Amino acid sequence: MAVDPRHLQRAADLTDGLSEWTGRGIAWLTLAMVLVQFAVVVLRYGFSFGSIALQESVTYLHALVFMLGVAYTLKREGHVRVDVFYRRMGDRGRAWVDLFGTLVLLLPTFVFILVISWTFVANSWLRMEGSPETGGLPLVFLLKSVIVVMPVLMLVQGLSMAARNLLVLMGHGTTPRGGGEVEV
Repeated sequence: MAVDPRHLQRAADLTDGLSEWTGRGIAWLTLAMVLVQFAVVVLRYGFSFGSIALQESVTYLHALVFMLGVAYTLKREGHVRVDVFYRRMGDRGRAWVDLFGTLVLLLPTFVFILVISWTFVANSWLRMEGSPETGGLPLVFLLKSVIVVMPVLMLVQGLSMAARNLLVLMGHGTTPRGGGEVEV
């Protein structure tokens, strides 16, 4: 069964679009996190007023930025890698290395994370888990749901990477050069 490069390209473009969309949306949460943290400090030290919920919301925002932005960072080649040999390789060499890394390391790791976190998150939903702190946010179950969303986003982006590398190996594409500049 032959793989149609146009279908592979279309699938990769769609999944990359998802990562791009989520990444750009999540980037705005960093601004929100800074503003909320600023408000916490001003309220506490300027007005002697503290809010557990406001403090917890900074933690929630940080978790969302980190866990939902991970696939966008992968798409933009922003994760740390040791590329002593990789940078000297041609497109096909890079495609082989990336395909191997995606299939042998990335995909199994995030399938594992998805599987082991499922029960943990489901139990939190069953209890409708909230903050253990008085006055805290009653949304811990929603925050823990991101533990399941993160590997799904990474698996989707990993499949996109694999598709793009297959296209290179089939002679229908090139590997990205350069790295990790993030445009917001």
